[in-house]
Amino acid sequence: MRWALVKVALAVTVMVVVAFAVPLGLVIKEMARDRAFSNAERQAATIGPTLSITTDREELERAVASTQAGAYGRMAVHVPADGGPGALPLEIGTRRAAEKDLRTVRRIGRASITEVADGFALLQPTALSQARIAVVEIFVPDDEVSNGVTTAWLVLAGVGLALVVGSVAVADRLGLRMVEPARRLAYAAHALGEGKLGARVPEEGPPELRSAAVAFNSMADQVVQLLANERELAADLSHRLRTPLTVLRLNAASLGEGPAADQTRAAVAQLEREVDTIIRTAREAKPQTVAAGAAGGCDVSEVVRERMDFWSALAEDEGRTARVAGIGGPVRIPVVRAELAAALDALLGNVFRHTPEGTEFAVDVHNGEDAVIVLVSDAGPGIADPRAALARGNSGGKDGSTGLGLDIVRRVAESTGGDVRIGRSVLGGTEVRIWIGLDGWRAPDAPRGHRLGRRKRAAQGRRTAEV
Repeated sequence: MRWALVKVALAVTVMVVVAFAVPLGLVIKEMARDRAFSNAERQAATIGPTLSITTDREELERAVASTQAGAYGRMAVHVPADGGPGALPLEIGTRRAAEKDLRTVRRIGRASITEVADGFALLQPTALSQARIAVVEIFVPDDEVSNGVTTAWLVLAGVGLALVVGSVAVADRLGLRMVEPARRLAYAAHALGEGKLGARVPEEGPPELRSAAVAFNSMADQVVQLLANERELAADLSHRLRTPLTVLRLNAASLGEGPAADQTRAAVAQLEREVDTIIRTAREAKPQTVAAGAAGGCDVSEVVRERMDFWSALAEDEGRTARVAGIGGPVRIPVVRAELAAALDALLGNVFRHTPEGTEFAVDVHNGEDAVIVLVSDAGPGIADPRAALARGNSGGKDGSTGLGLDIVRRVAESTGGDVRIGRSVLGGTEVRIWIGLDGWRAPDAPRGHRLGRRKRAAQGRRTAEV
């Protein structure tokens, strides 16, 4: 918009300057010409009284020499013969005009301008008698005809250029006054879209942009209010779970000793921790995100060992064989510990929920320089429609599941620039691949792993049927 306004101002100003400067330049040229020939006419008129008194050569030469034009050799006087026997025409000064031009002036009886070498000649007739007409010739050089024209044209060009530059500068300031508020509005919209809820726009500029800024700020305030209401609602709903959880914890305490009782009490304790986390997160001014824990991140190996220890008791009861690989050393990722644990619990819970007892499962961790891959695979019947399983809220109609487990996993991966894919595992069942992007992130105390090259990625692609 800014440059468009500058271009329009430039075009309009150039048109105006050309429309006025060109005719004015031609007028100045014509005025210089008229001034030169008017001066020549005055010079020619000074010799008229002398011609009316005498035609003596000496007298005429003295009269011509006394004039300004005669002193510079620019005046000539042509007197015809008086008609007596042996009379000759009289010529004073240097003649530049052609003889035919002199005859024409005597015939028409009025002044005439003719072009000669290096300039022009003004021919002024003067009557000596009824039959005799003398002609006074005044030479006007070319530089005198155009005297001052070049300077005037340069002044006009300078004025025109100054007008063009001034109009462009004014248009640029006006365009900046219009563009800057629009640019700030665009930046604020992008910032709000990126989750910066404090982004606001100064309500200034043209009336239309001020109105847009007012509307944007009002919309941003409403978004903040809606998010606050949503957090309060989530906190209230989570808080209502405290009562049934307390009852559940008391009942679990009365189960006595044994693996099943210990597992039940551990599950209740974890559920209480998750509810507390939801309440704290909802009460915070800014919701907890994966980026909030990206600075420290967590150790994938440690989280996998912890969750596998938790699920191993149930796996032993159901006769399942569990295998873990790739957790020999620390593997740091930009994901908070609680969210990675929730994602692993969702995937391992699906294995126990949707595969028969005795089904083998495995968790593999692949550490690369640009990404970390977590594979959760089983030897069960597999997933008939992997694309539908990744859709939020789609449980596939089994066991009354909410279908949000895979959505939790997907959000964890996508928050780091990665993704989640479902395919066929080497065990014969389902394989869920969590690709966690590092994007140059690495904890200071973490060892550098190898880069996942194209060959290894291609091999993993052959292991996993892409959705």
